Amino acid sequence: MNRSTPIGTAAICQSALQRGFPVILLTLALAWFALLPTAKGADGGLPNSNTAEGYLALNAIATNSANTGTDNTAIGEGALYVNTSGSSNTAAGANALLSNKNGSQNTAIGYSALQSNTANGNTATGVAALQNNTTGSNNTANGVLALFSNTAGSQNTAIGYSTLQNNKADANTAIGYQALLNNTTGESNTATGFNALLNNTTGQANTASGLAALQNNTTGNSNTATGFDALGSNSTGGGNTATGVGALQNSTTGPFNTAEGFQALKQNTTGSSNIAVGSNAGLSLTTGSNNVLVGANAGINLNTGSNNIDIGNQGVAGDAAKIRIGKQGTQTATYIAGIYGKTVASGTKVGVMIDSTGKLGTVVSSVRFKEAIQPMDKASEALLALKPVTFRYKHELDPDGTPQFGLIAEEVEKVNSDLVVRDEDGKVNTVRYEAVNAMLLNEFLKEHRKVEQLRAIVAKQDATSTQQQKQIEALTVGLQQVTAQLESGTRAPRVAINN
Repeated sequence: MNRSTPIGTAAICQSALQRGFPVILLTLALAWFALLPTAKGADGGLPNSNTAEGYLALNAIATNSANTGTDNTAIGEGALYVNTSGSSNTAAGANALLSNKNGSQNTAIGYSALQSNTANGNTATGVAALQNNTTGSNNTANGVLALFSNTAGSQNTAIGYSTLQNNKADANTAIGYQALLNNTTGESNTATGFNALLNNTTGQANTASGLAALQNNTTGNSNTATGFDALGSNSTGGGNTATGVGALQNSTTGPFNTAEGFQALKQNTTGSSNIAVGSNAGLSLTTGSNNVLVGANAGINLNTGSNNIDIGNQGVAGDAAKIRIGKQGTQTATYIAGIYGKTVASGTKVGVMIDSTGKLGTVVSSVRFKEAIQPMDKASEALLALKPVTFRYKHELDPDGTPQFGLIAEEVEKVNSDLVVRDEDGKVNTVRYEAVNAMLLNEFLKEHRKVEQLRAIVAKQDATSTQQQKQIEALTVGLQQVTAQLESGTRAPRVAINN
């Protein structure tokens, strides 16, 4: 192109006046320049409220009065170069909106901004921002190379260097250096922060807020990451929510996890459907699924177990299908509403047991749970040395002072140490009353057997006494007959006595 075309009006006036040209000659010169068609494309006001400042700016309108575009402003070499019917466009920068022909209401500020655009309602600020956009509309790009490769994607917002640089899809929002840099066809994503959703390509409906949040996500959908490196390694996992620095940091393909708190579920890789709330909650869990972990360091000792519920408890390595609530020695009382005074019509009608670690359960009696089975025999005779007492618990334990009946654990220990339960420090704490009941049953049965034996003896004696009574009665009858005969002088008949 011939660069000898007259330069802008303002520059001409300034140069002429500096060199001392008379005002009248300057006026005539400007009038002559105004007759040149190329001058209209290069400088000043144009028909239909168009304004051009720069070499070949709004050239198509400046050189052809048949073109109908209105209210356009072009500043810079080649700005809005081929625009014919597009209106209300603003282009500031060399090649800005260079290829726009019919698109309207676009704003391009910066070298090659919206250079290939033909659509409507786009805003590009920065070198090469939205440079390759052709038919995509209602996009906003603010930053060098922002939405650089976008062609047909619409309703995208990119703020920052290289944000959404490779995007070709719709409804994405990227704010921060290289946010959503590699996104191509993924839609409805929101990335805020340096490298947020950096490698996302086709994943949709993701939200990443924070440095490197969801950085490695490629095709995973419906993830939400808030915090530095949150879900930083996720690639294809979907439906995850991570809030906090390092939350779900190493998760790659595991879906439907929820982590809230510093490094919550940090080591999880493929585990799914986990919920961790609290700093370091589930930190070491790698592949376990369906765990619920609530509280700082909750479940921090879990590694691969599934179906655990840890609330305020660090859990135990290898746990699976366990429920742990609170920390032994920290919590000193448990209150659960909806139990006292309520009846369960069916189920196990025995008391709930608890050991020194806080483990709850009921006693099982099936033979399949037992070994080394032997008759109790004389072991239960230890009960005969026990001394039941009445008492009241101390005021801090029972302000009402309800009368109690039972045993003193220390005294029971002296009789049989197997009948007491110790606390986590090894101190005697309570009596195994369920064992006492079993021993009482054994003693009862032993006494019952003795009673039955005595009854048998008594019954036998009763039978003997009855027989003897019959014999006595027979002898009495015989004697009476003999006496009668003697008195009458006749010989008495022989009386048979059965032995």
